[in-house]
Amino acid sequence: MEWIGYNIKEKRKKVKREMEMEEGERARMGKLGSYGGEIRLLLEDAEEESAAEEIMLLWGIQQPTLSKPNTFVSQTSLKLSLDSCGHSLSILQSPSSLATPGVTGSVMWDSGVVLGKFLEHSVDSRMLLLQGKKIVELGSGCGLVGCIAALLGGEVILTDLPDRLRLLRKNIETNMRHGSLRGSVTAMELAWGEDPDPEIVKPVPDYVLGSDVVYSEGAVIDLLETLGHLSGPNTTIFLAGELRNDAILEYFIEAAMRNFTIGRVDQTLWHPDYRSNRVVLYVLVKK
Repeated sequence: MEWIGYNIKEKRKKVKREMEMEEGERARMGKLGSYGGEIRLLLEDAEEESAAEEIMLLWGIQQPTLSKPNTFVSQTSLKLSLDSCGHSLSILQSPSSLATPGVTGSVMWDSGVVLGKFLEHSVDSRMLLLQGKKIVELGSGCGLVGCIAALLGGEVILTDLPDRLRLLRKNIETNMRHGSLRGSVTAMELAWGEDPDPEIVKPVPDYVLGSDVVYSEGAVIDLLETLGHLSGPNTTIFLAGELRNDAILEYFIEAAMRNFTIGRVDQTLWHPDYRSNRVVLYVLVKK
């Protein structure tokens, strides 16, 4: 039995090495939007084939099902404590709300922690400038990512559905009261697929952020419509997601590539202490 287990592990390693080599040969590296790092640009020859190939490579290389979920969060806890930008953040959660169908933003997910710490690391390494930039976060949930963006100097608007705003505003009040805040942060209602409030879209944001926003096929079209409303020629979008369902992610990528150029950020560019094979991070810019 040990020998069989060893063979399976070796075969997995071999497949992973082969896929990494194949990706290296086919990948087109470059910069996208206002992010200064070199990322892997998704080929645009044929949206359907490119999306399918991206999913195959992603699941083959990262093998998300073999990694532990919720590495950086505890969804049974009433709060998440995290140090960021020299501050100790205390993000309140509502674990009981998870029992309500369709409600996932009441607790933190790894993708939110990864994206927030990626922003901090990117600013520290001078690959990203958020000071004084207008930033809109979609599906803000508990508000961690937007709060970190404000600590980094961004003029941040956190958005979510009306029934999510109470928790969101409580976390802003709890964590953004100190006098050393470099930016600003506010919360507003936004339903994807509907016309945004003029304050959200005028002027057009410099950055749009989202974590765990690709979770169902039904939400993809509304999400992309909203991204279209919020994006101008100089808008950079960062989306981090949990690798749960390959079909839904493939559907999103295929649909998004019609109007956006997409690149995947390699984990070597993430915060070194906040990396997970169950999370993927994309950069998008409008064509």
